[in-house]
Amino acid sequence: MLVLVAPGQGAQTPGFLTPWLDLPGAADRVAAWSDAIGLDLAHYGTQADADAIRDTAVAQPLLVAAGLLSAAALGDIAPDAVAGHSVGEITAAAFAGVLDDTAALQLVRKRGLAMADAAAVTKTGMSALLGGDPEVTVAHLEKLGLTPANVNGAGQIVAAGTLEELAALEADKPEGVRRVVPLTVAGAFHTRHMAPAVAKLEEAAQALTPADPTVAYVSNKDGRTVATGAEVVSRLVGQVANPVRWDLCMETFKELGVTALVEVCPGGTLTGLAKRALLGVKTLALKTPDDLDAARALIAEHSSAAADTQTA
Repeated sequence: MLVLVAPGQGAQTPGFLTPWLDLPGAADRVAAWSDAIGLDLAHYGTQADADAIRDTAVAQPLLVAAGLLSAAALGDIAPDAVAGHSVGEITAAAFAGVLDDTAALQLVRKRGLAMADAAAVTKTGMSALLGGDPEVTVAHLEKLGLTPANVNGAGQIVAAGTLEELAALEADKPEGVRRVVPLTVAGAFHTRHMAPAVAKLEEAAQALTPADPTVAYVSNKDGRTVATGAEVVSRLVGQVANPVRWDLCMETFKELGVTALVEVCPGGTLTGLAKRALLGVKTLALKTPDDLDAARALIAEHSSAAADTQTA
């Protein structure tokens, strides 16, 4: 059983889209998406520096475009479940047929702009905490005024809040936490600081006509699968100001009987978590087109849809 997952903000690196644009039709597809959202995705994915692609308004549509492009390069695949981390949930919504590619990119463009505006109100950020007991860590963060914005499982929680609160965390780590690692994001995402973005996304969502998911769609809100397109979109809107529970998503993968996980470009983060939390599940991260053949082989081996076809 195969789950296809999409990473969130912070996974982008300068030039990461370059090799993907050499694939047949890729440059034309990205150019069309760029026209649809008013952002030169090819430029930012190939030529822009780290500071330019750290901008929330740029990073989010760039990540969704990369995820869609790399998934399309796999060919006609049929995952059994899909999920995305934070902004990757929009990529996953496209994988599940809830939104078409253009609608997904238009939504994420509005999301990125709205969250960038919200982040500009107060200087905020996020830091990853490695190790420690989750209950102890969460209680410590709340004492410092921080939010456990991403509960990622595999011994990782991401704290979010003001720069002053994060500085206090550096000086006073929770018991058992080995390291506090500042993340390359431009705001305290998935916290109360993002509340202004929710209203803008609610307005943007009214223009959408979502379809119901064609595969199991696993939500960041609580790790549950979502049956209707309307509920998927509602959760996408609320998600920007509420914590990401990737730990619960991985628990659902176990319950569903997932045997393989493929992470679309720019892959690596979610496969790293899966290797520590989903023992026995085979993982593969799409980083460059050189990874496509191995991914196709893994998909052919573990997709239940492919197995059904072979049996028939």
